[in-house]
Formats: sequence, C-alpha cells, structure tokens
Amino acid sequence: MDSVTELKTNEQFQTERVATVSLGHSLHDTFSAFVAPLLPLLQERLATNYAQTGSLAIYAQLPNLFNPLIGYIADKVSLRYFIIFAPAVTATLMSCLGLTSSYLQTAMLLTAAGFSVAAFHAPAPALIANLAGNRVGRGMSIFMAAGELGRTIGPVLVAWGVAQYGLDGLWRLAFIGWAVTIILFWRLHDIPAQPAATSGFKEALPTLKRIFPALMVMMFARVFLVAATTTYLPLYMENELGSSFQLAALSLTILEGASVLGALSSGTLSDLIGRKRILLFLFLTAPIIAILFLYAPATLAVPLLLLLGLTAIPHTPVFLAIVQDFFPSNRALGNGLFLASNFVSRAFAIFVVGVLADNFGLTNAFLFSAVMGFASIPALRFLPETSQT
Repeated sequence: MDSVTELKTNEQFQTERVATVSLGHSLHDTFSAFVAPLLPLLQERLATNYAQTGSLAIYAQLPNLFNPLIGYIADKVSLRYFIIFAPAVTATLMSCLGLTSSYLQTAMLLTAAGFSVAAFHAPAPALIANLAGNRVGRGMSIFMAAGELGRTIGPVLVAWGVAQYGLDGLWRLAFIGWAVTIILFWRLHDIPAQPAATSGFKEALPTLKRIFPALMVMMFARVFLVAATTTYLPLYMENELGSSFQLAALSLTILEGASVLGALSSGTLSDLIGRKRILLFLFLTAPIIAILFLYAPATLAVPLLLLLGLTAIPHTPVFLAIVQDFFPSNRALGNGLFLASNFVSRAFAIFVVGVLADNFGLTNAFLFSAVMGFASIPALRFLPETSQT
C-alpha cells in the first residue's frame, strides 16, 4: 500500500503498522517518563522547593506550544521522519539529566528534550488514525496504551539505572533509544512521505471553534488531577509518606501500569458505546478514587493506585479520537492544536499544585486537584455530536 490515496481511504485496520508505531511510542515515552521519578533526586541536588521542582516538568512540555506548527508541517511534508528519529534524540537528552549541575542547565536540557517529544506526539496520532481505517478509537487506544506502558517502564528503568550507575551514569541508557530509531526506520520506510491533507488552517477554523471550547474546559478541570498524580506522586510518597526513592518510583509504575489497561479499553469502548458515555464514567469515578487514596488506610494504597490509574489518565485516547473524528483532513494539525492546549492547562496545573503544596502541603494540593476533576462533567453537554459520540 504505497500511495497516499490508499493510505487515506483504506478502511481496514492495518494491525502491523499500528503495532510498529505504537511500539515506538512505548519505548519513546519510557525515556520521557524519567522526569517525575527523578524529581526527588533533582530537588535534593538543586535545593529547590515544590513549585520550582515541579516546574522542571513544565520545561519538558514547553515545546508543546509549537505542536500546531509541527502538526501543520507534518500534514504538508512528512509523517514518518518526525516519528522515526524522536526516540533516539529523546533518549539521549533525558539520559543526560544526571550530568547537569544547576537549575538552568536542567531546564535547558528538558526544554531541548521537549522539542523531540513534541515532534513525535504531534504527527504520530494522525498516522495512527490513517492506519486505523474506520476504527480510530481502537487505534488511539492501542497507541495510548503503548505510551502508558512506556511511562510504566520508565520509572523502573530509571530506578534501576540510578541503582546501577548512579544519577551521573544514566547516560549509558541512551543506546536503547537509538536502537528503537533503527527499528522504526526499517519498519516504516515504505509509509508514504506525503500525508493526505486536503485543507489548511483557515478551512479547519470553523471546526476548531465548534469543539475546542468544550474540550479545553474538560482538559483544564481534569488536568489538575493528572498533574498531581503523574508529576508529584513520587514526591508525595517520599516526602509525605516517608517512602524510599525506589518505592516512590514503584508507586508511579503501579499507577501507569494500570493506566495501560485503561487506555487500551477507553478508546475501543468509545467506538462501541460512544465517546461521551466513557468520558462521563471517567469524570465521575477518578476524583472519588483519588480522595479515597489520600485518606484510606495504607493497606488499600496499592488497590486504589490501580483504580486511579484505570480512571484518572485514560480519557486521553477518547479526546484524541474526538479530535481525529472532527479533523479527517488535518489530523496532525488538529492533534497539534489539542496537545498545545493540553500543555497550557497542564503547565498551569503543575505550577498551581506546586504552589499549593508549598503553602498547604501535598495532601491538600492533591485534594484540591481531585475536587477540580468534577468540573469536567458539565462541559460534556456542549461537546458536539458525531457518529461516535
């Protein structure tokens, strides 16, 4: 299947190619997941407070502001090369975090890594949507589940790397990313270089105005809980509960591990029973489980982390499927706009949670984040209908 037209119009689910891109996503995100588990060590080395430490994660996401531009270029130039080379670059930069000695150096390195992360994530879901035929939700579920698997492996790999080589020796892990890039280059060499975009930003603007207000409200309300759990959970475990670095990293692995199953099922189920129904279920249950995690007995911590992983993170495949539903001719552009919007809300949430933690403690910051999650529910009413909604 070598022509652009065939890639665009084929309604069949191209399992092998979807699996290849998803594998690349998994191993790429293994390295982008180094940031959160390393925060306790970086906080100690750099002598920073919660807000400053949490802001390091913002630098890694700052280049997401350029996702609309990256997506626009990917729609016009090439899908595959953005995806092929990002794992090698991201792995190299993230593995060098242990070599920095100042806050500025760390922030600059994370910003550079963020550009590589953005270059992968803007076009990859668009390519998956093209390869998924008429089962976009299923494709997004597999793609996002692979990413969550990477974020599950990441804390384990970085904890092992620190134990084996120390923080200064993490650079030895970079070869994994280069191996992934070689595999992707081999497997994706026959994907058409020219994607099938038929219109530009001006033509996409009316659709953008229809769906993004509701999506942004849902993202903004929801992202506080995501920021608290995926960024500050290791700090919460170590500083509030007295856990070791390895146990704090393991808690993030438990959370992300459960989210693999959640991501794998949410998009697929949204194809079957509707996008809005799945989102409503997630928006109702995740905040309740987060509150229980904060105040339940310690013996229930692991089961509640598993349930939190199943409900707090897996809304993203559904959001991505909605974007792909509405932007069939500008999929990378639509995805880039979504990721940029998500970054703005996520960066704000990370900073706010850090400030709240500095002033009121991490437990109260987590409680605020959980309660904010309920505010996503009213916005569902204003999400436009599609055949999958």
